[in-house]
Amino acid sequence: MSDKNKNTEEVKDQVEEILDTQDTEEQTTEEVDVEVKLQEELDKEKDKFLRLFAEFENYKKRTSKERLELFKTASQDVMVSMLPVLDDFDRALKEIEKSEDKELIKGVELIHNKLKETLKGKGLEQIEVNAGDAFNADDHEAITQIPAPSEDLKGKIVDVIEKGYKLGEKVIRFPKVVTGQ
Repeated sequence: MSDKNKNTEEVKDQVEEILDTQDTEEQTTEEVDVEVKLQEELDKEKDKFLRLFAEFENYKKRTSKERLELFKTASQDVMVSMLPVLDDFDRALKEIEKSEDKELIKGVELIHNKLKETLKGKGLEQIEVNAGDAFNADDHEAITQIPAPSEDLKGKIVDVIEKGYKLGEKVIRFPKVVTGQ
């Protein structure tokens, strides 16, 4: 009986080992499935985080750019209201230059230059337009057309009625011109 008991015990041990290996295989399969699911969830959360972070970075860049733009053009209303004063100064200077009073001309020129330099320091730039330049509807405002005094002025600027100005990169007043036809 002892041989039978030994054989029986050996068979039991072998069966238990087989069952144990099956259990451990099932456990490792379950652990692998859980691990794979957790890794997928982690990857999804990382992706969400990266997208949210990128969106936030874009928001910061956009708001800082808008803020800089606002600072650049914050004085636009004041500048636009000062343009007629600047135009009047230009016209007054032209008329005063006809007089013979040199001290008056010098005084008005000093004030005119000081006003122009102050506005220039705040970002105001004059748009350079001269008679004979090519007319561009995107850059100029045509007041009227007149018969061109010469053939080379057809479709070009004959006279500048009112100067144009930019504040930073933004045009706040287009130059008003007369074109030749």
